[in-house]
Formats: sequence, C-alpha cells, structure tokens
Amino acid sequence: MPKAIYVNLAVADLQRSMDFFTALGFSFNPQFTDDQAAALVISDTIYAMLHTPKSFLRFTKKGIADTRTTTEVLLALQVDSRERVDEFMKKALMSGGREHREAEDYGFMYDRASRTPMGIFGNSSGWMQVRCLNEEWTDFENKPWAKMYP
Repeated sequence: MPKAIYVNLAVADLQRSMDFFTALGFSFNPQFTDDQAAALVISDTIYAMLHTPKSFLRFTKKGIADTRTTTEVLLALQVDSRERVDEFMKKALMSGGREHREAEDYGFMYDRASRTPMGIFGNSSGWMQVRCLNEEWTDFENKPWAKMYP
C-alpha cells in the first residue's frame, strides 16, 4: 500500500505561494525545496510539490492548465471541527486568498472553499462527524449525505 501522497502543482510565483501557505500555518521541507520547487508539508503523509512552470514541465509533455478558465485540481483537507474550518478560511482570506463559494453545511458535514491569491487551485477544508464515515452505503436515499447528490 502507498505510504504517502505527493500532489504536484504548477505555480506562477513560487515565493508568493510559499508565503501564502506559511501564513496558513504549513511548513516546507527544506531538503526538497529550492528556487524551482518547494515541498509543502500538509501532514506526515501528505505533501504538495509546488513547481515553477519550467520545473513542472519536466514531468509532463502536456501543457499547464490555465486556471483562469479551467480547474487544475480540487483539494480537500479534513480538520478537527467546524471552528477549525472557519479559522482556516479566516487565515486564507487574511493572506490574500479568496472564498471560492458559499459555505456548505449539511449538519453532519461542513465545508468552505478558497482559492490561493494566485488563483492556482481551489482547496477546501471540511469537518465531518465520524459516525457518517462509518455508515454503510446502503439505503442511500435516507442517509444524511443523500441531499448532496441530485
């Protein structure tokens, strides 16, 4: 089984991106960070490699998504409480991020989404009651998450 995930993202301004995520409380692994890429530590098993466009293109023959007109990736981070979701959003807004959409509150789950100041990608932070994660996917129409899907 895999032990970690590394999400690779192209960013227009590496230093500005690093400053934004540092303001949110994240850190970078200096062993894998230079002027072309930075290893954003999200948890002990989740990392995002932020690349300059030149660095990113070393790994693909395809073009880089124009995030003004397309979605590159959506990332979601689970936090411990609804209050932490709101704290995370407050930090994002104070650091130049933008709220991407209205908060979504399903009672058992609460989610807010933001975009980086550079508009590179969207990320959301959310909280979900653990009992909902453990419920079986039977009788779908009567589960609390059913209203999320038309």
